Amino acid sequence: MGEKIRILLKRKNITIIELSNKLGTTNQNMANKFKRDNFSMNDLEEIAKALDYEFEGYFVGKDGERI
Repeated sequence: MGEKIRILLKRKNITIIELSNKLGTTNQNMANKFKRDNFSMNDLEEIAKALDYEFEGYFVGKDGERI
């Protein structure tokens, strides 16, 4: 997921430091999340909102059902 967020940051010309500031967290905390690629659903929703995107997290069944 971290790689996808990096792509969005590049497209928006925003640094991880700027993203951290938008989210009200420290650069160290955000860097650790990227390093471990460990983002909660809430993190992903907040990041999407800060970058003017929507995050849609779901499971997709073999029949195409999304949960």
